[in-house]
Amino acid sequence: MKSIRKITYLGLCLGIALIIFAIEAQIPVFFPGMKLGLANSVSLFLMYTMGPTEALIIMILRTFLGSVFAGNLFGFVFSLAGGLVSNLAMIALKTHYKEDISIISISVAGGVFHNVGQLLAAATVISDFKIFIYFPLLMASGMATGAFVGIVVNELVKRIK
Repeated sequence: MKSIRKITYLGLCLGIALIIFAIEAQIPVFFPGMKLGLANSVSLFLMYTMGPTEALIIMILRTFLGSVFAGNLFGFVFSLAGGLVSNLAMIALKTHYKEDISIISISVAGGVFHNVGQLLAAATVISDFKIFIYFPLLMASGMATGAFVGIVVNELVKRIK
């Protein structure tokens, strides 16, 4: 893809991710830290259609700009930690298992690892790893939302390719 087209495409993807983030921010959560993670679908989509570098760039930009727009720069640390751990885990799985693992499975792993990253960041900030008592609930949430995001992205990738 030519560089101007690529930059334009990535800009559109970033805009879509930010719109999804803004809409999702209006949905009430049942427990602190639990979100659907729908904006992560853009990064997962890019991982399959463009590559891991583009997916990481958009995740970092979306996380930063979303935190700025929401006026929650403290939340940026947690979102970035979750996003980095999640994306790196998904990239590792996709790279290592190539065609032997589905988009849905990679997304489920991403949902779980996102929560691991956020818990690690929280434990570091508060200097207490007892916060991991919350992990089983977040793991179930990450698996469910990861499956949903994976199903959506799987359908999008099928239709694009």
